[in-house]
Amino acid sequence: MVNNHISQTDRLNAFCKDSDAYLEGCSGGPLSDMAFAAKDIFDVKGYVTGGGNPDWQSSQNVSGETAWAVKVLVDAGATMVGKTLTDEITRGIFGENAHYGTPVNSRALGRVPGGSSSGSASAVAGGLVDFALGSDTGGSVRVPASYCGLYGLRPTHGRIPLDGVLPQSSSYDTVGWFARDVETFAKVGTVILQSAIPKTLPKKVIIAEDAFELLNRATYDVLQESVERISTLIGEHATVRLSETGLGAWRDQQGTLQSREAWETVKDWIDEVNPRFSFEVTERYVLAKNISDDEIVSAQKLKAHILDRMSHILENNAVIVLPTTIGPAPPIGQKLSDRTELRLKTSQLTCIAGTTGGPQISLPLAEEDGLPVGISILGSPGDDEMLIEVARRIAGEA
Repeated sequence: MVNNHISQTDRLNAFCKDSDAYLEGCSGGPLSDMAFAAKDIFDVKGYVTGGGNPDWQSSQNVSGETAWAVKVLVDAGATMVGKTLTDEITRGIFGENAHYGTPVNSRALGRVPGGSSSGSASAVAGGLVDFALGSDTGGSVRVPASYCGLYGLRPTHGRIPLDGVLPQSSSYDTVGWFARDVETFAKVGTVILQSAIPKTLPKKVIIAEDAFELLNRATYDVLQESVERISTLIGEHATVRLSETGLGAWRDQQGTLQSREAWETVKDWIDEVNPRFSFEVTERYVLAKNISDDEIVSAQKLKAHILDRMSHILENNAVIVLPTTIGPAPPIGQKLSDRTELRLKTSQLTCIAGTTGGPQISLPLAEEDGLPVGISILGSPGDDEMLIEVARRIAGEA
């Protein structure tokens, strides 16, 4: 069991240095003897939720209750040993925090861990904890899982209560988790999903042709064995183009709707506090502030079309296989212009589950030049447990 002073001995810069939040697990539960961490957007009674920004932290009161997701895990026997770093107010997918630094990606040294659940992924990949809680709005569990070589799930939207979790965009916010091995991942899943993992598998695999076209040749090639393993396990498979007009338009509609909600969430606080933000976060809020009502209406219409399209593709118990990210983790300190292009391209992949509200699991099955790169399976809303069972079967074949 990890001790309750982990922030003082943290060699990975994964944990918040200004919080000693610690909750001893109840004895005798299914997660007894497991240690976990929680991203610093989860409330813990008696502690301030920092949200990855010092001005947010200094303007918040001590939490009066513990977040549902944390409490249910502690009640099941797991000990929460600390809070982990996050991108500012969860507005990022790379994991570099201008105020607190970048958690170490021990699977890809010198490269970002992915965000916004950066510290949680770093702590799990580096063996500091058995599993960790994160959140996923626009990719913040799936991207770190891919970059750090972990199992990570964005669950069905609304499946896990968001009580006591700092909000970004309520239509897209979800609670997810990371683990290094599939059995730990599944064990946590039975607790936080409040459901057993079934033995059933999907009936069909849809390979998302246009999603794979976003990759460079090297990444495409290393993922093909994983695609083959998943297709062989399930049996029937087909290749389909998800979007008739391009995944860039799908990305833009989520970006529009999510950004408007993110701005509405914090605009009063920004007006009152005038907080310090990195340039990248400032830019995203300025753009969000200026989204017009006409742009919202247009995005809502496209979202309705996407939902119809994806409902048809996923009918008859099908799942979709797609890359989690467009490649391995980029280097720390990459130029902002390059980082923006990478974020926009990656979001063409992450927006699909965000728009449908369905679950997506990232599996650590591939490497490119020794660097992890995830493959994902996406299902219909409610397919969470089935995706975990697919992951267990695939891992059992290794």
